[in-house]
Amino acid sequence: MGAGFRLKIMNTTSERVRFLIIDDHPLFRDALHGVVRVAYPEVETVEAKSISEALEILGECGGFDLCLLDLNMPDVQGFEGLLQLRTRHPSLPVVVVSGHEEPRIISEALSYGAAGFIPKSVRKTDLADAIRSVMEGEVHVPENYRPQPADAGRDDRAKMVQRLATLTPQQLRVLQMLRQGLLNKQIAYELQVGETTVKAHVSEILRKLNVYSRTQAVIEVSKLDNAELFREQSNF
Repeated sequence: MGAGFRLKIMNTTSERVRFLIIDDHPLFRDALHGVVRVAYPEVETVEAKSISEALEILGECGGFDLCLLDLNMPDVQGFEGLLQLRTRHPSLPVVVVSGHEEPRIISEALSYGAAGFIPKSVRKTDLADAIRSVMEGEVHVPENYRPQPADAGRDDRAKMVQRLATLTPQQLRVLQMLRQGLLNKQIAYELQVGETTVKAHVSEILRKLNVYSRTQAVIEVSKLDNAELFREQSNF
């Protein structure tokens, strides 16, 4: 398991649950651990400071009841972290815990399959209640959240989200590298595969996303988050 992960266990008489906390700020990870202890006094929490570390933990451990995810992570942009978690571990409920609570961001997170959205600004007791509600099968959103009106553009984005969900983890990684502007030979080097394999992945990505070029694929995917959410992590 990657260095830097932290495991905390509290042994009492309450129900045992396992949470994965993904946040790159140690103080907030500690704060979240304190909150989940309020909701579940006997809790096992594993902490990850990056998406790659979280995926490694999930691959080696598994068996988590819930994942608490900060969108602003150092090794991804926008909703990439949430998308990776949902693609590779579709049965794991993921709750986004964000410093922003704009309706547009909440709507996008839910469209990617988030089990809930909790602003970091809420009180600890409210955060604990929100976690309980998700564990009981509800989708939690802030009280003042109102879904955005559906329009043609949003319908198109919803379709693209569905298409993205058909990509394999490797194809998703290739798509992320395409967004970074990497050439096929650079992608092949990063993934330690042949260029022929990369070309096959790109062709399959274009087919699944129903686009005709890698440039169009990048543009259409960027539209999912109104472009700036992919470019600026500070928006979260």
